[in-house]
Amino acid sequence: MRVDALDRKAVALGLTPGMTLADAKARAPHLSVAQADAEADERLMLRLAAFCEQFTPLVALDPPCGLALDITGCAHLFGGDAAMRTSVLQAMAHLSLTGRAAVAGTPDAARALARFGETAVAPPGEDEIFARPLSIAALEAPRETSIALTRVGLTTLGDLADRSSAAPTARFGAETMRRLTRILGREDARLTPLRPLPDCMVERRFAEPFLDLSAIEHVLRPLIAEAMGLLEKRGEGGRAFEARFFRADGAVRALYFETGAPSRNVEALLRLFRLKADALADPLDPGYGFDVIRFCVLNVETLGQSQIGFERRDAPESDFADLVDRLAARFGRERVLRFAAHETHDPIRAAAYVRTASPSSSPDSWPKPAPGEPPLRPLFLFDPPQPIETMAETPDGPPIHFKWRRLRHLIARAEGPERIAPEWWRDTVGRERRTRDYYRLEDRDGHRFWVFREGLYESEAAAPRWFLHGLFA
Repeated sequence: MRVDALDRKAVALGLTPGMTLADAKARAPHLSVAQADAEADERLMLRLAAFCEQFTPLVALDPPCGLALDITGCAHLFGGDAAMRTSVLQAMAHLSLTGRAAVAGTPDAARALARFGETAVAPPGEDEIFARPLSIAALEAPRETSIALTRVGLTTLGDLADRSSAAPTARFGAETMRRLTRILGREDARLTPLRPLPDCMVERRFAEPFLDLSAIEHVLRPLIAEAMGLLEKRGEGGRAFEARFFRADGAVRALYFETGAPSRNVEALLRLFRLKADALADPLDPGYGFDVIRFCVLNVETLGQSQIGFERRDAPESDFADLVDRLAARFGRERVLRFAAHETHDPIRAAAYVRTASPSSSPDSWPKPAPGEPPLRPLFLFDPPQPIETMAETPDGPPIHFKWRRLRHLIARAEGPERIAPEWWRDTVGRERRTRDYYRLEDRDGHRFWVFREGLYESEAAAPRWFLHGLFA
């Protein structure tokens, strides 16, 4: 067993990562040891990354134990780069964590200065000036590479930068020199954040932790109104929203909700938030208080100005959309379903359940009959189709009467057949499907039916059977 990590006291005793545990205990008999847990470390770093989103939404992991924050356009909110760096370190200290931080023009330069330098903030365009004195270890190259560079007298990054890149590249590989150019700020490699940047984001910071959970809607209301005002100027509406609460103890709570159509209605969004909060299995707990409350619009779509009536009432469609949004917030969008038409000639597969509140594009609409023509398909279908007894004038003709549920219906009008064959590309092994001839029938009492004859004479069945598949309104 070997040492994986050490605290400052262990380092002061001369212990180093990688040495055997037996050797470490021989040097420090009273050494306290804990089993390394890489998964727990990763979970901790993910929690810290979420906590650091209160400073900037662009946060990425920097293995093995670092975080990279893109603070472009955010530093002025904290009083500048130096003040923002101090705020981050103070927040970590409040969580009983120690760390080192540096601000530079590129992620690689900031990492090298934080891990191997003493510079807190490198002014814009001066990364190379502060990176040149760093030890060659700042390259974080393999141990053999670092030893070889030191033996030839290249002890700092500046020494290596002054040499022609051809020989080091041939000897140590292109990755070593690429790392050098990025640390010196000559090449930039943008970081990939853990979460995509929201389309719109507003937040409220508190001088003292916010503890009054009953007044949280009074804080959210102006935030939502501000975000909706920004969207209105852009001619857009939100589809997916998120409220994030950053607690003083480092915990981050997030409430996600969405709407079925683009929306800028502040009161409707507040209702969705309230329903989502009430449905939480783990209630929203302020703990020691919230330091930051943020409202994000994650997905937007084009939304123009809507015309209202003289009574200043919204259209009925908006009432239905509001109902769907409230049901989705209470029960989950996966449970709010509706029927949607699909491109198929098979009536059994012509409809399926889809999520009503899905932000994806709408499925195919239902086919509409020609003006003045009756519908081609009934609204009510039997599953499975109901067997009926029929009498037809000719074997391939429509029935002149049929018996269903002990009642006999005399046919006044008939239209058809509409021949529907099974979809040949589907696997029909074990469930043989035959060709169906559908008829639209109307009896003498005005009732309309959708019936079919299953199987073709002689080729598929000696005596085809008749079924009632649906009823027209």
